[in-house]
Amino acid sequence: MKAVPAAPPAVVVDAAAADGTATRARAVAEERYRQLVRDELPALARAGRWVVRDDHCFGRILLDHAVGGCWYDTLDRRRVGFRQLSDEQLEATVALAERIRAQGDPLLRRLNQQSLAWRGKG
Repeated sequence: MKAVPAAPPAVVVDAAAADGTATRARAVAEERYRQLVRDELPALARAGRWVVRDDHCFGRILLDHAVGGCWYDTLDRRRVGFRQLSDEQLEATVALAERIRAQGDPLLRRLNQQSLAWRGKG
């Protein structure tokens, strides 16, 4: 009777490597989100006299657009919002924040108006 060959160990190693890469990519995306929301966007907003200037407002706008509505209707408001996003949502949110950084107040006004409308304030 022949012995059944074991699964190749490379498959297990590759899966572990993929998890490590995904974890690092997530950490990089979270750090970039924090930099943009806490520092870069508010500084640009103050210098350029944008409609929104406070970090929590940038967070609201970005999270609302990540989930397509008022973020705390979808996510747990007792927990950090961006940490609850899927990897794909977080990547899209960082990309949107980068677009705000590049395009400034005109884009931000449209995004803010939609965020407020989702909240019944627009």
